[in-house]
Amino acid sequence: MTFSMLALVVVLGLCGPLLALRRSWHVPVILGELAAGAVFGATGFGVLDASDPVFTFLADLGFALVMFVAGTHVPVRDPLVRTALGVGALRAVVVGVLAGALGFGIAAWFETGHGAIYAVLIASSSAALVLPIIDSTGLSGKPVLALTAQVAIADTAAVVALPLVIDPGNAGRAALGAVAVAACAVGLFLALRAVERSGVRKRVHRISEDRLFAFELRVSLALLFALCAVATQTHVSIMLAGFAAGLAVAAVGEPRRVARQLFAISDGFLAPLFFVWLGARLNLREFGEHPRLILLGVALGAAAILAHIALRLLGQPVGYAALAAAQIGVPVAAVTVGTQLHVLLPGESSALMLGALITVAASALAASHLARQPNSHSTN
Repeated sequence: MTFSMLALVVVLGLCGPLLALRRSWHVPVILGELAAGAVFGATGFGVLDASDPVFTFLADLGFALVMFVAGTHVPVRDPLVRTALGVGALRAVVVGVLAGALGFGIAAWFETGHGAIYAVLIASSSAALVLPIIDSTGLSGKPVLALTAQVAIADTAAVVALPLVIDPGNAGRAALGAVAVAACAVGLFLALRAVERSGVRKRVHRISEDRLFAFELRVSLALLFALCAVATQTHVSIMLAGFAAGLAVAAVGEPRRVARQLFAISDGFLAPLFFVWLGARLNLREFGEHPRLILLGVALGAAAILAHIALRLLGQPVGYAALAAAQIGVPVAAVTVGTQLHVLLPGESSALMLGALITVAASALAASHLARQPNSHSTN
């Protein structure tokens, strides 16, 4: 990879913010980045080579940071959310049961044999996508608390389950690796909590801020990459390592200064690079060779929305249920990991992303509808 190619990738990353510029559309930034990568990658002009080892390594760094930020978005410290855990867990379980039936049904219909993967995707929600939408629209009240708990539980469960179902032949090894990563994440949480309670972090923070050392950022990145090293050594995706590290930091409380610094590194460079790389890696031309897979993507997106809005029978408003159906991190991880392990069929990765984009569109429409309803902003 050359500097000229890197400059092109960074410029293409600007397509994300430009497409998401209009707030009322609630278009996720990654949509423009994926589209730009597709246009200049395998689908379009072929200028970007997603197999380039330097490009791939930088994309892996971006993937780890994307999952880390997603983990920090899970509101594990919010006492109000904890009061809604019972309702949220029940809804997540019901969606999971429906997702299992729909996922295996779709796999049988399209004869892919990936029912377990589809079930995890259909059941998943994206805290990194849903929570910013809730904040930007000002939604509040008990339905939002229950929705937040449901999304947090579903997101966490899907991230843990995906490595186990995407390569069932090595599920035992993946389970052991997941346990190792989880144990390291728990150790990280305990260490961070001890440092926080002892006052060491605050003293380091003052020195770092006065001397411009960025100690906290350096330590955060070192811990994240160390956990990613554990994941790679135990044959687990860095997806789980990044998410687990994010959860550990969220449980202690991420310092605002570190959050801003990580935002600059992640959203300013590595995350856009990852999504441009992912778009470049997707080959939408395979839809022309396998047009039936377009229907697979539509079926997956529709199934995710259906499984979530079925909770209307349990009293959840349709708008909030559709918002909970939004998925992006887990499908992206499925495409990334599935492609690396060569377990997906030709064109199937594009179908998974199509399904995810359908849920994003549905959630954006639901958010716009909810934002226009005055009672959606109630604190009761």
